Amino acid sequence: MIEKLKALTKETAIYGVSTIVGRFLGFILVPFYTNVFNPTEYGLFGYIYAYMAFMNIVYIYGMDAAFMKYFSLAENHKEKQDTFSTPFIFVFITSTLLSILILALQNPINSALGIPLNYSQLIYFVSSILFLDAIAMVPFAHLRMRNKAVKFASIKVINIIINLALNIILVLYFDMGIEAIFISNLVASAFSIIVLIPDIYRELKIKIDRVNLIRMLKFALPYLPASFAATVVQVIDRPILEYLTNVKVLGIYQANYKLGIFMMLFVSMFQSAWHPFLLTNAKEKNAKELFARVLTIFLVASSLIWIVLSLFIDDIARFQFLNGKSLIGEKYWDGLIIVPIILLGYIFHGMYVNFTAGIYIEEKTKYLPAITGVGALINVVVNFTMIPSLGILGAAIATLASYIVMALGIFITAQKFYRIDYEYFKVTRILILLLVSCGLYYYLYFNFDFNLLIKFIFLIGFSVLMFTLRVVNFSDVKSTFKLLFKR
Repeated sequence: MIEKLKALTKETAIYGVSTIVGRFLGFILVPFYTNVFNPTEYGLFGYIYAYMAFMNIVYIYGMDAAFMKYFSLAENHKEKQDTFSTPFIFVFITSTLLSILILALQNPINSALGIPLNYSQLIYFVSSILFLDAIAMVPFAHLRMRNKAVKFASIKVINIIINLALNIILVLYFDMGIEAIFISNLVASAFSIIVLIPDIYRELKIKIDRVNLIRMLKFALPYLPASFAATVVQVIDRPILEYLTNVKVLGIYQANYKLGIFMMLFVSMFQSAWHPFLLTNAKEKNAKELFARVLTIFLVASSLIWIVLSLFIDDIARFQFLNGKSLIGEKYWDGLIIVPIILLGYIFHGMYVNFTAGIYIEEKTKYLPAITGVGALINVVVNFTMIPSLGILGAAIATLASYIVMALGIFITAQKFYRIDYEYFKVTRILILLLVSCGLYYYLYFNFDFNLLIKFIFLIGFSVLMFTLRVVNFSDVKSTFKLLFKR
């Protein structure tokens, strides 16, 4: 058992590293895009990709999860082949039909989405990318089920490197517009499929097992509502913002939202380590005490990251390098105001991840779709309510509100089945300090010359309060790290 848990931890770390590296490489494109594309062009790219996020769910409809479920139950090679072939072939057929349907309806779709006539050809790339990504899902899931974490991660990282390199080449040397983004994505997706062909050929039988298909569909289709809700939380602000304002405003919002990657990477690293950690320690006598301590440590660390990034992100974004180029282009600087709120949203997402411990330990995952659904609903309502008066700031607040509601919902639910006595004294003070500091930040931002001296005074004051409010205690931190990293 211990060896299996160690293997799980190792593989999770590999998947986590590939995800983090991939996201960081993707972030490198943000300075590039914002220095070569105007906000309208960049906004159109973000607008289309928001709809692609929803279509990805339709294309795969939970069949990758169904495959993993029943592949784990297969007892011999023949059963495993049947379990692989059925979803792969069925997804191939449905994806082909969906892409053909998109192309057949390209004019009504372009018109409904308000895509400019000179960009109407993008739908060919979109339909092809959706097709290739969908048929790669089951083979990628197969690698995970065969414990091929290194191969899985390598393909994902190389995919993103190809995407990154082609973007730069096509834009700088071939003077292409945002079409370059879609072409690069298409080539990278094609690469993944080509590399996976040997695995597909080895496992594929040209046959759909009807019994297998029916039970997989019964398992997979209920994933659709939860997947849609999760996607709503992540990307619905883009089309709503475009609808209530314009593509240019969306471009500014999209670029500055990406600056939240610094907190997102921290939360992603925590999430990658958290699940194997809680599984490994769930049977320990002091498990609940340890889980409570982890939440406090996470909040302390993320709070320090938040205050530093919030205070200095505008200086970082405006810092010029490479012949006057900056982290994001000057045309996008008006949107820097949203970054502290986006960063705060990711902190509450990290709390949501922490609170899932009881849900997974007690196998109460059936409650997750409802919690995510409420978060999605809050996101939509707040977007429509606040964007008309606050613009992109309203969209950022909607993201924060949805993550707060989801964190609260998962906390209440998990406590019913697996009660943990968190360090409420410290947690409450950290959250109050964060929210008050966020309010004070915007007060100073709008009413004073928010120069470096004021920012450093703000940073020192925040750090001092962490100690005077007895949130941080060196001995507690030291003992916690001993627990976390004990051999």
